[in-house]
Amino acid sequence: MKFIGITGGVGAGKSVILSYIREHYNAKVVLADDLAKTLMLPDQECYQAIRQVFDGYDVFAEDGTIEPRAMAAVLFSDDSLRQQMNHIVHPAVKRFVLAEVKKERERGNIDYYFFESALLIEDEYDKLCDEMWYIFTSEENRRARLKAGRGYSDDKISSIFASQMSEATFREHCKVVIDNNGTPEEAVENIRKILG
Repeated sequence: MKFIGITGGVGAGKSVILSYIREHYNAKVVLADDLAKTLMLPDQECYQAIRQVFDGYDVFAEDGTIEPRAMAAVLFSDDSLRQQMNHIVHPAVKRFVLAEVKKERERGNIDYYFFESALLIEDEYDKLCDEMWYIFTSEENRRARLKAGRGYSDDKISSIFASQMSEATFREHCKVVIDNNGTPEEAVENIRKILG
């Protein structure tokens, strides 16, 4: 089994690529954001630590679950809290993924384990994955997609882009580059060339 990390800037179209892989290959696909949300639920690993850090903030619903919008607003306005949250969640995600990769290797039932995260390089997954893939899409195309698909303003898009790694850094750390500037069919053709 091959452990492959997939990364790229926001709006690069990673979800389209991963949907195709999920449907056409004997692969498990895990998204860091989805996994983080699960690990922050009341009965999961990160919850108590988050509860302690954010005690007194209006970010919890009546049932104890975290209110995503309220939490996002607090994290956006306070760098220190955002860093504390990252120190709780990112290591937990990594522990979970590495334990799962180990289990899947032992089971031997799948050919690929794909893990998607915008922070693969920062979290040093290049030292853990068998291969890293970079989904490349030009800034112009990403901007157009984010406006059309998510309704983001130019200012919001610019601030997101400014906080992400450069194309050169992505290319330096990733063995495989999937060009996703064209049609979904063209991107899929790239994947077929790599995975067969």
